[in-house]
Amino acid sequence: MQKVTDLRIVSSEALPSPLELRQLVPRTNAQTELVARVRREIHEIIHGRDPRLLVVVGPCSIHDVEAGVEYAKRLLPLSNELSDRLLVVMRVYFEKPRTTTGWKGLIMDPHLNETCDIPGGLRLAREFLGRVLDLGMPTATELLDPITPQYISDSVCWAAIGARTVESQPHRQMASGLSMPVGFKNGTSGDLQVAVNAILAAGQPQTFLGITPEGRASAVSTTGNPDCQLVLRGGSGGPNYSVAHVADAVALMQKQKLVPSLMVDCSHANSSKAPERQPEVLDAVLEQVAAGSRHIHSVMIESNLHGGAQVLTKDHSQLKYGVSITDGCIGWETTEVALRRAHAVLKARF
Repeated sequence: MQKVTDLRIVSSEALPSPLELRQLVPRTNAQTELVARVRREIHEIIHGRDPRLLVVVGPCSIHDVEAGVEYAKRLLPLSNELSDRLLVVMRVYFEKPRTTTGWKGLIMDPHLNETCDIPGGLRLAREFLGRVLDLGMPTATELLDPITPQYISDSVCWAAIGARTVESQPHRQMASGLSMPVGFKNGTSGDLQVAVNAILAAGQPQTFLGITPEGRASAVSTTGNPDCQLVLRGGSGGPNYSVAHVADAVALMQKQKLVPSLMVDCSHANSSKAPERQPEVLDAVLEQVAAGSRHIHSVMIESNLHGGAQVLTKDHSQLKYGVSITDGCIGWETTEVALRRAHAVLKARF
């Protein structure tokens, strides 16, 4: 008989089930209590009952777990100091969507050498999340593959659906069943409607193909997720964080009877992909907050131990410690100044 399937498949490696990995790298009571508490606090911010500003800040991606832990250790005392006006959550991004090709993140390629040790990547990501939570630092990530949440979602306080996947039906359905608040980025073109449509879909009960904790294919049914935000990240037409842009976004959400909760991504097209401009974007957003804006509930900042970015080379000994291998970031000193400035401006909300 003529072979018609798997003609282009080179290999297929079975993954550990989500349940097996959770048992291998379990969460403690203290870790789960932190996750649950911060999710509740973000819920209150999204629904306008907590005047603090949610700040999702940290490396564009985690490629060196020791540098990531050091970043978390620096961020924790600052976040505690500023916690009366800011709820600081650390970016711990393990999956990187690529426009064409490139490193796809710690889960897909933990050894940074295109060997794609996904079982090892899943375990490393879960272990890293545990180390960050043990410090007392809450976490945020982008969920790219619809299977990934089964392995790490119990360790995540806030999740993003990215600009490249916001139109994807599987991601909207997945978000409807996620246990944490979710931010939907506008499309890469700058289109807000696709993100609003995604929020509408994620807020409704859905049934879709998924996997059980034991790793078996299943039909997953959800209740819908009421804790969704629209993330303004700019687009091909330029930035979209001005007063007029924010007003348009609020009006679009209110027209659909959605809770108008906005996050401004200070990176990507909003900073014209120049990481050093992120503080300028933040300052412009803080001006709106100081002027009385009640719908900008959150900001996102790409930050690392050191500023800029570097090219991933085969000789890993040449990589600079604490410098991004994906999007450029601002360094720690600039980050600290920016967060303290945000805290000062937020006094007007209290």
